[in-house]
Amino acid sequence: MFAYYAMKVLSRLICLLPHGAAMTLGAGLARIAWPFVPAKRKRLAREQAMRCLGVPAAEAERIARASSLRFGPMLMEVLRFPVMKDRMADYVTITGAIAEVRAAVATGHGAIFATSHSGNWELMGGAFACAGLPLVGVAKKQSAAGMDRCINEYRALVGMHITYQTGVREMFRMIDAGWIIGLISDQDPSLRDGVIVDFFGQPTNAFTGAAAIARRCGVPIFPVFIHREANGHHIVTVDPPIAVEKTDDRAADVLRVTQCINTRIEEWIRTYPEEWFWLHDRWKSLREETNEKGVS
Repeated sequence: MFAYYAMKVLSRLICLLPHGAAMTLGAGLARIAWPFVPAKRKRLAREQAMRCLGVPAAEAERIARASSLRFGPMLMEVLRFPVMKDRMADYVTITGAIAEVRAAVATGHGAIFATSHSGNWELMGGAFACAGLPLVGVAKKQSAAGMDRCINEYRALVGMHITYQTGVREMFRMIDAGWIIGLISDQDPSLRDGVIVDFFGQPTNAFTGAAAIARRCGVPIFPVFIHREANGHHIVTVDPPIAVEKTDDRAADVLRVTQCINTRIEEWIRTYPEEWFWLHDRWKSLREETNEKGVS
Protein backbone atom coordinates (compact mmCIF):
# COMPACT_ATOMS: atom_id res chain seq x y z
CA MET A 1 0.00 0.00 0.00
CA PHE A 2 3.03 2.26 -0.29
CA ALA A 3 1.62 3.78 -3.49
CA TYR A 4 -1.61 4.71 -1.71
CA TYR A 5 0.09 6.61 1.12
CA ALA A 6 2.61 8.19 -1.25
CA MET A 7 -0.21 9.59 -3.41
CA LYS A 8 -2.07 10.87 -0.36
CA VAL A 9 1.03 12.72 0.88
CA LEU A 10 1.66 14.09 -2.60
CA SER A 11 -1.95 15.27 -2.78
CA ARG A 12 -1.62 17.16 0.51
CA LEU A 13 1.47 18.93 -0.79
CA ILE A 14 -0.11 19.74 -4.16
CA CYS A 15 -3.18 21.17 -2.43
CA LEU A 16 -0.93 23.67 -0.64
CA LEU A 17 0.21 25.14 -3.96
CA PRO A 18 -1.66 27.78 -5.96
CA HIS A 19 -3.55 26.15 -8.82
CA GLY A 20 -1.31 27.68 -11.50
CA ALA A 21 1.84 26.51 -9.75
CA ALA A 22 0.45 22.97 -9.49
CA MET A 23 -0.32 22.94 -13.23
CA THR A 24 3.18 24.20 -14.04
CA LEU A 25 4.66 21.48 -11.85
CA GLY A 26 2.53 18.84 -13.56
CA ALA A 27 3.60 20.03 -17.00
CA GLY A 28 7.24 19.97 -15.94
CA LEU A 29 7.01 16.44 -14.56
CA ALA A 30 5.34 15.27 -17.78
CA ARG A 31 8.18 16.72 -19.87
CA ILE A 32 10.70 14.93 -17.66
CA ALA A 33 8.79 11.64 -18.03
CA TRP A 34 8.33 11.82 -21.83
CA PRO A 35 11.84 10.56 -22.75
CA PHE A 36 11.16 7.44 -20.65
CA VAL A 37 8.06 6.43 -22.60
CA PRO A 38 9.07 3.31 -24.56
CA ALA A 39 10.02 4.02 -28.18
CA LYS A 40 7.62 1.31 -29.34
CA ARG A 41 4.71 3.08 -27.66
CA LYS A 42 5.73 6.46 -29.11
CA ARG A 43 5.93 4.92 -32.57
CA LEU A 44 2.45 3.42 -32.12
CA ALA A 45 1.00 6.81 -31.15
CA ARG A 46 2.72 8.55 -34.07
CA GLU A 47 1.58 5.97 -36.62
CA GLN A 48 -2.00 6.01 -35.35
CA ALA A 49 -2.11 9.81 -35.59
CA MET A 50 -0.68 9.73 -39.13
CA ARG A 51 -3.15 7.10 -40.28
CA CYS A 52 -6.22 8.66 -38.62
CA LEU A 53 -5.56 12.34 -39.25
CA GLY A 54 -3.63 12.16 -42.51
CA VAL A 55 -0.82 14.33 -41.15
CA PRO A 56 2.94 14.03 -41.84
CA ALA A 57 5.22 12.28 -39.38
CA ALA A 58 6.49 15.48 -37.74
CA GLU A 59 2.98 16.73 -37.01
CA ALA A 60 1.92 13.30 -35.76
CA GLU A 61 4.94 13.29 -33.44
CA ARG A 62 3.93 16.70 -32.08
CA ILE A 63 0.34 15.56 -31.49
CA ALA A 64 1.43 12.33 -29.81
CA ARG A 65 3.82 14.19 -27.51
CA ALA A 66 1.25 16.87 -26.63
CA SER A 67 -1.39 14.25 -25.86
CA SER A 68 1.02 12.55 -23.47
CA LEU A 69 2.32 15.69 -21.74
CA ARG A 70 -1.22 16.65 -20.72
CA PHE A 71 -1.24 13.79 -18.19
CA GLY A 72 0.95 15.85 -15.85
CA PRO A 73 -1.59 18.64 -15.32
CA MET A 74 -4.39 16.05 -15.35
CA LEU A 75 -2.83 14.25 -12.40
CA MET A 76 -2.36 17.51 -10.52
CA GLU A 77 -6.04 18.37 -11.00
CA VAL A 78 -7.17 15.02 -9.61
CA LEU A 79 -4.82 15.34 -6.64
CA ARG A 80 -6.31 18.79 -6.01
CA PHE A 81 -9.89 17.48 -5.80
CA PRO A 82 -9.96 18.17 -2.02
CA VAL A 83 -9.58 21.93 -2.64
CA MET A 84 -11.39 22.08 -5.99
CA LYS A 85 -14.60 20.24 -5.10
CA ASP A 86 -16.33 23.18 -3.39
CA ARG A 87 -15.42 25.59 -6.21
CA MET A 88 -15.60 23.26 -9.20
CA ALA A 89 -17.43 25.86 -11.30
CA ASP A 90 -14.32 28.05 -11.09
CA TYR A 91 -12.42 25.39 -13.02
CA VAL A 92 -15.07 23.79 -15.24
CA THR A 93 -18.01 25.19 -17.21
CA ILE A 94 -20.71 22.76 -18.34
CA THR A 95 -22.38 23.66 -21.64
CA GLY A 96 -24.80 22.09 -24.11
CA ALA A 97 -27.79 19.88 -23.38
CA ILE A 98 -27.41 19.88 -19.59
CA ALA A 99 -31.09 20.84 -19.13
CA GLU A 100 -32.08 17.74 -21.09
CA VAL A 101 -29.88 15.63 -18.82
CA ARG A 102 -31.60 17.03 -15.74
CA ALA A 103 -34.99 16.41 -17.34
CA ALA A 104 -34.05 12.78 -18.03
CA VAL A 105 -32.89 12.32 -14.44
CA ALA A 106 -36.09 13.93 -13.16
CA THR A 107 -38.12 11.12 -14.76
CA GLY A 108 -36.45 8.70 -12.36
CA HIS A 109 -35.16 6.46 -15.14
CA GLY A 110 -31.59 7.71 -15.42
CA ALA A 111 -29.41 8.15 -18.51
CA ILE A 112 -26.03 7.22 -19.97
CA PHE A 113 -22.99 9.42 -20.57
CA ALA A 114 -20.75 8.13 -23.37
CA THR A 115 -17.31 9.69 -23.57
CA SER A 116 -13.72 9.11 -24.62
CA HIS A 117 -10.19 9.41 -23.28
CA SER A 118 -10.05 13.05 -24.38
CA GLY A 119 -9.16 15.85 -22.01
CA ASN A 120 -9.38 15.24 -18.27
CA TRP A 121 -12.25 12.75 -18.11
CA GLU A 122 -11.78 12.33 -14.35
CA LEU A 123 -12.33 16.07 -13.86
CA MET A 124 -15.39 15.93 -16.11
CA GLY A 125 -16.93 13.25 -13.92
CA GLY A 126 -16.16 15.33 -10.85
CA ALA A 127 -17.74 18.42 -12.43
CA PHE A 128 -20.96 16.55 -13.20
CA ALA A 129 -21.14 15.13 -9.68
CA CYS A 130 -20.42 18.51 -8.09
CA ALA A 131 -23.22 19.96 -10.24
CA GLY A 132 -25.63 17.65 -8.44
CA LEU A 133 -25.99 14.90 -11.04
CA PRO A 134 -26.18 11.32 -9.66
CA LEU A 135 -23.24 9.88 -11.58
CA VAL A 136 -21.91 6.33 -11.56
CA GLY A 137 -18.43 6.05 -13.05
CA VAL A 138 -17.67 2.65 -14.58
CA ALA A 139 -13.99 1.98 -13.97
CA LYS A 140 -11.42 -0.66 -14.76
CA LYS A 141 -9.88 -2.05 -11.60
CA GLN A 142 -6.22 -1.07 -11.35
CA SER A 143 -3.67 -3.84 -10.91
CA ALA A 144 -2.02 -1.88 -8.09
CA ALA A 145 -4.41 -2.05 -5.13
CA GLY A 146 -3.05 1.13 -3.57
CA MET A 147 -3.57 3.21 -6.70
CA ASP A 148 -7.03 1.73 -7.19
CA ARG A 149 -8.03 2.64 -3.65
CA CYS A 150 -6.62 6.15 -3.97
CA ILE A 151 -8.30 7.09 -7.25
CA ASN A 152 -11.64 5.70 -6.10
CA GLU A 153 -11.44 7.70 -2.87
CA TYR A 154 -10.91 10.86 -4.87
CA ARG A 155 -13.79 10.02 -7.21
CA ALA A 156 -16.03 9.51 -4.20
CA LEU A 157 -14.76 12.75 -2.67
CA VAL A 158 -16.34 14.78 -5.48
CA GLY A 159 -19.58 12.81 -5.31
CA MET A 160 -19.19 10.01 -7.84
CA HIS A 161 -20.20 6.43 -7.18
CA ILE A 162 -17.84 3.89 -8.73
CA THR A 163 -18.58 0.43 -10.03
CA TYR A 164 -16.23 -1.84 -11.94
CA GLN A 165 -16.71 -2.95 -15.55
CA THR A 166 -17.72 -6.38 -14.30
CA GLY A 167 -20.59 -4.98 -12.21
CA VAL A 168 -23.23 -5.18 -14.95
CA ARG A 169 -26.08 -6.06 -12.59
CA GLU A 170 -25.23 -3.10 -10.39
CA MET A 171 -25.28 -0.82 -13.44
CA PHE A 172 -28.76 -2.03 -14.37
CA ARG A 173 -30.00 -1.60 -10.80
CA MET A 174 -28.64 1.91 -10.46
CA ILE A 175 -29.84 3.16 -13.83
CA ASP A 176 -33.30 1.83 -12.98
CA ALA A 177 -33.04 3.86 -9.77
CA GLY A 178 -32.39 7.06 -11.72
CA TRP A 179 -28.59 7.25 -11.81
CA ILE A 180 -26.49 8.31 -14.78
CA ILE A 181 -24.00 5.67 -15.93
CA GLY A 182 -20.74 7.11 -17.28
CA LEU A 183 -19.00 4.90 -19.84
CA ILE A 184 -15.71 5.53 -21.62
CA SER A 185 -16.41 4.14 -25.07
CA ASP A 186 -13.17 4.41 -27.05
CA GLN A 187 -11.04 1.50 -25.83
CA ASP A 188 -10.32 -1.74 -27.66
CA PRO A 189 -12.43 -4.56 -26.17
CA SER A 190 -12.04 -8.25 -26.80
CA LEU A 191 -13.57 -9.34 -30.10
CA ARG A 192 -16.31 -11.27 -28.33
CA ASP A 193 -17.39 -8.15 -26.45
CA GLY A 194 -17.37 -5.66 -29.32
CA VAL A 195 -18.85 -4.90 -32.71
CA ILE A 196 -17.07 -3.63 -35.81
CA VAL A 197 -17.73 0.01 -36.65
CA ASP A 198 -16.13 2.60 -38.89
CA PHE A 199 -13.73 4.82 -36.93
CA PHE A 200 -11.41 7.17 -38.79
CA GLY A 201 -12.23 5.28 -41.99
CA GLN A 202 -11.01 1.98 -40.54
CA PRO A 203 -12.83 -1.13 -39.32
CA THR A 204 -12.62 -0.82 -35.54
CA ASN A 205 -13.68 -3.06 -32.68
CA ALA A 206 -15.89 -1.03 -30.34
CA PHE A 207 -17.53 -1.46 -26.94
CA THR A 208 -21.28 -1.95 -27.09
CA GLY A 209 -21.98 -1.19 -23.43
CA ALA A 210 -23.66 2.20 -23.84
CA ALA A 211 -25.94 1.05 -26.66
CA ALA A 212 -26.82 -2.28 -25.04
CA ILE A 213 -27.63 -0.80 -21.62
CA ALA A 214 -29.62 2.08 -23.12
CA ARG A 215 -31.65 -0.32 -25.24
CA ARG A 216 -32.40 -2.62 -22.31
CA CYS A 217 -33.31 0.20 -19.90
CA GLY A 218 -34.99 2.55 -22.36
CA VAL A 219 -32.84 5.56 -21.47
CA PRO A 220 -31.10 8.20 -23.63
CA ILE A 221 -27.37 8.37 -24.31
CA PHE A 222 -25.67 11.76 -24.02
CA PRO A 223 -22.22 12.02 -25.63
CA VAL A 224 -20.12 14.20 -23.31
CA PHE A 225 -16.64 15.66 -23.75
CA ILE A 226 -14.20 17.99 -22.01
CA HIS A 227 -11.67 20.44 -23.47
CA ARG A 228 -8.94 22.40 -21.70
CA GLU A 229 -8.62 25.96 -22.94
CA ALA A 230 -5.31 27.81 -23.20
CA ASN A 231 -5.94 29.59 -19.88
CA GLY A 232 -6.41 26.27 -18.09
CA HIS A 233 -10.19 26.48 -17.74
CA HIS A 234 -12.17 23.44 -18.87
CA ILE A 235 -15.31 23.38 -21.01
CA VAL A 236 -17.60 20.35 -20.81
CA THR A 237 -19.88 19.84 -23.80
CA VAL A 238 -23.06 17.78 -23.45
CA ASP A 239 -24.41 16.68 -26.84
CA PRO A 240 -28.12 16.22 -27.55
CA PRO A 241 -29.29 12.73 -26.60
CA ILE A 242 -29.07 9.71 -28.85
CA ALA A 243 -32.31 7.74 -28.73
CA VAL A 244 -31.95 3.98 -28.97
CA GLU A 245 -34.60 2.46 -31.22
CA LYS A 246 -35.74 -0.93 -29.97
CA THR A 247 -36.68 -3.21 -32.84
CA ASP A 248 -36.84 -6.99 -33.16
CA ASP A 249 -33.20 -6.97 -34.28
CA ARG A 250 -31.15 -6.34 -31.14
CA ALA A 251 -27.79 -6.70 -32.89
CA ALA A 252 -28.71 -4.11 -35.52
CA ASP A 253 -30.00 -1.70 -32.88
CA VAL A 254 -26.79 -1.95 -30.86
CA LEU A 255 -24.55 -1.64 -33.92
CA ARG A 256 -26.38 1.44 -35.20
CA VAL A 257 -26.08 3.32 -31.90
CA THR A 258 -22.49 2.20 -31.30
CA GLN A 259 -21.60 3.61 -34.71
CA CYS A 260 -23.30 6.91 -33.81
CA ILE A 261 -21.27 7.17 -30.62
CA ASN A 262 -17.99 6.42 -32.36
CA THR A 263 -18.72 8.89 -35.14
CA ARG A 264 -19.22 11.62 -32.53
CA ILE A 265 -16.02 10.61 -30.72
CA GLU A 266 -14.11 10.79 -33.99
CA GLU A 267 -15.49 14.27 -34.67
CA TRP A 268 -14.33 15.43 -31.24
CA ILE A 269 -10.85 13.94 -31.66
CA ARG A 270 -10.47 15.64 -35.04
CA THR A 271 -11.32 18.95 -33.36
CA TYR A 272 -8.91 18.47 -30.43
CA PRO A 273 -6.39 15.83 -31.55
CA GLU A 274 -3.80 16.78 -28.91
CA GLU A 275 -6.22 15.79 -26.15
CA TRP A 276 -6.88 12.17 -27.14
CA PHE A 277 -4.99 9.19 -25.72
CA TRP A 278 -2.95 8.24 -28.80
CA LEU A 279 -0.70 5.94 -26.76
CA HIS A 280 -3.59 3.46 -26.46
CA ASP A 281 -3.34 0.61 -28.99
CA ARG A 282 -6.83 1.19 -30.39
CA TRP A 283 -6.71 -1.45 -33.15
CA LYS A 284 -4.87 -4.22 -31.28
CA SER A 285 -7.63 -6.86 -31.27
CA LEU A 286 -8.29 -6.68 -35.02
CA ARG A 287 -4.57 -6.58 -35.81
CA GLU A 288 -3.92 -9.68 -33.73
CA GLU A 289 -6.86 -11.48 -35.33
CA THR A 290 -5.48 -10.64 -38.78
CA ASN A 291 -2.02 -11.87 -37.77
CA GLU A 292 -3.46 -15.14 -36.42
CA LYS A 293 -5.36 -15.76 -39.65
CA GLY A 294 -2.20 -15.04 -41.61
CA VAL A 295 -0.26 -17.61 -39.59
CA SER A 296 -2.94 -20.27 -39.93
